Amino acid sequence: MLYEFKSRAAPPFKMLETHARQLFDVIGKTPSKQGVITVDQMPAAIAALEAAIAREGKNSHNHDDYAVEGHDDEAERQHVGLHQRAVPLLHMLKESQADGKDVTWGV
Repeated sequence: MLYEFKSRAAPPFKMLETHARQLFDVIGKTPSKQGVITVDQMPAAIAALEAAIAREGKNSHNHDDYAVEGHDDEAERQHVGLHQRAVPLLHMLKESQADGKDVTWGV
């Protein structure tokens, strides 16, 4: 299942359910088929995403190009971190907050 995030202040984007659920957890939203992040909720959501990204950056085994000893498989050596998954939502939240527009999602 795909979640589509929309705002009148930013281009829409889609995300796999697994990844969207991770972001919902970070920002304190319950995953549902439809939802909204209001302008009033955006400062907390932005702060939560930025804090989670910072925590991930401090964790040495979460870097994107880590090598797994004894494995040469490209899929095992590359890690797509929270930063890459969160950036589209983070940008949308910041742009939406600046324009006073809510962010919605649906499946």
